[in-house]
Amino acid sequence: MPVTKFSVPEKYTYLSGFGGYHHSEAIPGALPIGINSPQLPPFSLSTERISGTSFTAPRSQTLQTWLYRVHPSLSHSDFSPFPSSFHSPSTPSSDEELHLTPNALRWNDFPITPNQDWISSQKIIAKSGSAAKREGLAYMIYAASESMPAQTVFSSSDSDYLIIPQSGTVDIHTELGHLLARQSEICVIPRGIRYRVDLPNGPARGYICELYQGHFQLPELGPIGPCSLANVRDFQIPTAYFEGSISNGVATCEREPWTVVTKFAGKLWQCSQAHTPFDIAAWHGTYYPYKYDLGRFSVIGSISFDHPDPSIFTVLTAPSHREPGTAVVDFAIFPPRWLVMEGTYRPPYFHRNAMSEFAGVVINSQEEESVWNKWEGFGPFGATLNGAMVPHGMDRRTHEQARKQELKPEKVGMEGFMIFLLESERMMGVSGWALEGGSKGSISGALKDQEKAKL
Repeated sequence: MPVTKFSVPEKYTYLSGFGGYHHSEAIPGALPIGINSPQLPPFSLSTERISGTSFTAPRSQTLQTWLYRVHPSLSHSDFSPFPSSFHSPSTPSSDEELHLTPNALRWNDFPITPNQDWISSQKIIAKSGSAAKREGLAYMIYAASESMPAQTVFSSSDSDYLIIPQSGTVDIHTELGHLLARQSEICVIPRGIRYRVDLPNGPARGYICELYQGHFQLPELGPIGPCSLANVRDFQIPTAYFEGSISNGVATCEREPWTVVTKFAGKLWQCSQAHTPFDIAAWHGTYYPYKYDLGRFSVIGSISFDHPDPSIFTVLTAPSHREPGTAVVDFAIFPPRWLVMEGTYRPPYFHRNAMSEFAGVVINSQEEESVWNKWEGFGPFGATLNGAMVPHGMDRRTHEQARKQELKPEKVGMEGFMIFLLESERMMGVSGWALEGGSKGSISGALKDQEKAKL
C-alpha cells in the first residue's frame, strides 16, 4: 500500500478530504439542524464562527467554520506582552535586520537548545513581507525537547502554519480536535486556531512555513487530470473533542486557569481564562487544521527522456495572483521514485531561477536504529537557501558520474531521508540568528572552486 508504515501508531480518528465541507460532533445531537445560529443551541451551547476569509470572498474560496462551545472565546482577560522570562521566537523587528545575499547558503545542522517547548524553540531562518500587511511568508525551525506547559495554548493571528516534522512526533490538540503529526507527515494549522503541542515520544524538531497571505491549496493538475500528486481524499481532518460533561441537558466544563499565547504582528502576547479552550462540542465548515502522509504522494515523471519541471512534485501551493501561475510559496517533495529516462542527465540540471528555493531534509525512515533517527554523531537537521537567480546544481563528483554512468532503471530516494522544497516568488531575507547562531557554510561557487583546483 502507498502509505508510510509509521513506527508510532496512530491514536486518533479523522475525517477525510481536502477543502471539503465537514462536520463533527463530540456530543451526539450538538449540531443544530438547518440553522447556523439558533436562539438556544442544543445543550445550551454558545454559537461562534471563525472566518479565515472575508465575508464577500467568492464562494469557492470562502473558509469559515461554525463552532458550538460552552464559553465564547472572548471570555478571557486583556492581552499583555509575553513575559521576558520566557523565550520568544526569533523575530526580526524590522526588514533592516534581515540580510539579503546573492550567495547560496547552507546550514549543516541547526543548533538545538535544551529545555525548549513548541513556542520557545521557534526560530526564524528567513522572511519576506509583513504579517501586519498580510503579505509574504517566513521560514522557521522548531526543536522542542519538552511539551508545552500544562493548561497553555498557542495560536497565530499572523499566519497559517505549515508544519514539516523532520524528526520525532508532535501531538497537536486543537480546538477542533486532535492531530498526531509524525515524521513523514505534514500538517497545517490555520491562523487563529488555538492549540497545544505535546511530545509523546521525546524530542521533536522540524520546519515551519508561515504563510502571511492567503491559504494553502492543492495545485491545479491541468492535463494530468483529476488524480495523482497529493490526492484530495488523503488529507485528514480532526474530529471534535470535548473536555467537559453534560449535566441536566446542559454542556459544562470545570473552572480552571488556562493561558492563551497569541502571536500578533510578530510579537507574543498572553491572556488568561478560567476554562479550557477545548470546550467545543461540535463544529461544521471549511476552516480547519489538517494533516497529510507524504508516503501517499503519487509521483509523476518522465518515461522517455528529459526532466519534467520540479513543479510536478508540488504537494501544496499558495498562489500570489500577481502573475498567472506564480506562488507566494510552493511546497514540494522528492520522495522515493523510479528514474527511467534514456539519454538524459538524471540529476537536477544546473539552474538559475526567478523564484527563491529553500530546501530541507525530512527523515522518512521509521527504523529506530537508522542512523537518521539517532541524534548523536550525525547532523541531518540543516537546509539550503538559493535566492532569485542564484546559480545552483550538482557538485563536481556527482556531475562527472552522471555524465558517464550506464543508464538503467533505478529507484532513488531510498536512503531513509527525503528532500523538501519551499519555492517562493519573494526574495527571502535571512535573519541574524540564522547567519550567526546557526551552523552554516556557504556553498556558492562550489563547482567553480573545484574547477580551479582541477586546473
